[in-house]
Amino acid sequence: MTTTGHEPTHDTTAIAASVTAPMTPPDPATTYWTRLDSPLGPLLLTADPDGALTSLSVPGQKGGRTVQADWRHDAGPFRAAEEQLRAYFAGELKEFELPLHTSGTAFRERVWAALDTVPYGATTTYGEIAARIGASRAAVRAVGGAIGANPLLVVRPCHRVIGADGSLTGYAGGLERKTRLLGLEGALAS
Repeated sequence: MTTTGHEPTHDTTAIAASVTAPMTPPDPATTYWTRLDSPLGPLLLTADPDGALTSLSVPGQKGGRTVQADWRHDAGPFRAAEEQLRAYFAGELKEFELPLHTSGTAFRERVWAALDTVPYGATTTYGEIAARIGASRAAVRAVGGAIGANPLLVVRPCHRVIGADGSLTGYAGGLERKTRLLGLEGALAS
């Protein structure tokens, strides 16, 4: 077979299609996950396809997440979270700056947003969180339930919430971990 110089030697139609074809967007139902070693034990982190952190769980956590068969193991979406968590545990970071995406009832979302305002090294009470969101004193139990359902341990500082009498009350990750976190932040009286 001879060529006259006018026939393409490559399939230009296929090449043009591959250049102009849009990238396939990530599946919005995909959950990415990774594990990160920490002083609290291995942390399980999950993220949505946009890379926003959706959960951070510790082993044995009440209501914590476990890896599901359809999740995708990929450390890529967690680079910033890993860097910031390491700095936090080294005592070098006081405020996380990560994209977060949680889904809860409107009440829970208000409680979780209030948790985000509790500064490093400080503590607050369940009653104070209720007041911050405009809930009555009678709602303290519901506030406690919302705090206990926080899907982002450490990053969203539910460990900074203590009892009205100053006691270290419940923590989904266990009171020993709560004590460690408050100790790291200098929030425990010596």
